[in-house]
Amino acid sequence: MAINVGDIAPDFEGTTDSGEKIKFSEVAGKGNVVLYFYPKDETPGCTAEACAFRDEWDEFEKMNAKVIGISSDSPESHKKFKEHRKLPFMLISDPGQKIREMYGAKGRFIPPRISFVIVDGKIVNIYNSQMNATNHVKIAKEVLSKIGKDETNQ
Repeated sequence: MAINVGDIAPDFEGTTDSGEKIKFSEVAGKGNVVLYFYPKDETPGCTAEACAFRDEWDEFEKMNAKVIGISSDSPESHKKFKEHRKLPFMLISDPGQKIREMYGAKGRFIPPRISFVIVDGKIVNIYNSQMNATNHVKIAKEVLSKIGKDETNQ
């Protein structure tokens, strides 16, 4: 299933790094969300991406944006990754890749690295780059910054 800019973000239920069940609609309707899919905890590219989101956390908070990472790793793996890397945002486990499938974020060999910027439940940007892990952070900030400026100029 392909997801496009302008589509309503699919709702899903997942298990967080703290072992809690969460519905995406409970989070998505409250401000901006950067939902990013990554291949695996503690791998070089995924660690660089997660740490880049962590390092820009204050900026995302200023833009009223929640960051949520999703991979197939277990909640226990996510918990260790989050603690080890001091990540201030939620990680969600997607062991059967059902959430990935809902967002069209499945790959043939390696799960792709794709980020979605979601505003008021609607997808406003999709960025897909396996190799430029930290660029996901830069693109998400640019999109959210532009949206903030557009709202201010109205």
